Amino acid sequence: MASASVLSPGDVTPGSVKAAAPLPDIMPPVKARKGLWGYMYRNPAIAIGGTIVLAMILMAIFAPFLGTVDPTALAPARRTREPSAQYWFGTDMLGRDVYSRVVYGARVSLIVGFAVAFFSSVAGLTIGLISGFIRWADNIIMRIMDGLMSIPSILLAIALMALTRGSVGNVILAITVAEIPRVSRLVRGVVLSLREQPYVDAAIASGTRTPVIIWRHILPNTIAPMTVQATYVCASAMIVESILSFIGAGTPPIIPSWGNIMAEGRALWQVKPYIVFFPALFLSVTVLAVNLLGDGLRDALDPRMAKRI
Repeated sequence: MASASVLSPGDVTPGSVKAAAPLPDIMPPVKARKGLWGYMYRNPAIAIGGTIVLAMILMAIFAPFLGTVDPTALAPARRTREPSAQYWFGTDMLGRDVYSRVVYGARVSLIVGFAVAFFSSVAGLTIGLISGFIRWADNIIMRIMDGLMSIPSILLAIALMALTRGSVGNVILAITVAEIPRVSRLVRGVVLSLREQPYVDAAIASGTRTPVIIWRHILPNTIAPMTVQATYVCASAMIVESILSFIGAGTPPIIPSWGNIMAEGRALWQVKPYIVFFPALFLSVTVLAVNLLGDGLRDALDPRMAKRI
């Protein structure tokens, strides 16, 4: 068989070797989107949900400057007016402007939702960390949480409200107590998986104290799932608050909230549906936006689901 010839350095003369032509680009270069617009492009759920939630927050803060009137002012001569240029959402059976009541009602729902999400997250995180990492405390704490979880959250909130007078603070407290067991159960599951990791075993073997291990190694890894869970708790709290107000066990009727507005308009639902429709629409859009924000955060914080291109 003929062997392949090999060129020696002496055989190479100037001009005898030419560089190959560059290969054509088969795929166009991918331009990474950077900055705020790039982040919104990669996470559309966060962009849409966050924009709507921000709009609701701004609406609640600047309610007095959005063409509203006193939401509690009675005007029997103007009761049950249809939506018009003067009364954008109409008036209720007492002549109060429904538009003003809906705009001011956003304050109650947002305050309740954010407050319940914060307090239940802090309490549930503390309970879940202790229960998940300290074995002897797990059985005691989780049996108490299981007992609370056996009662539907809405029924537990109604029972707690029956023991107190109606106010925004008591509503926040009642819903928070009902949500803590679910948050603590989630954190406990995360901690149980983290406790078996090699770096935790190494910290224990090196003599690191339990509070330090929880603070440095366990807590930072629970922030991401807790952030996502807090958005769902916020949406659930808004719905529960509206249910409590709708059945008369929530905020006092004098305080405009979406649940109170719907409760007052249910008697005229068949003839004046707009009284119930507008607060229900705002409640649905807000809850949907918070859930979209939670879904987007879940995808963004989970490296297995994050979109990098």
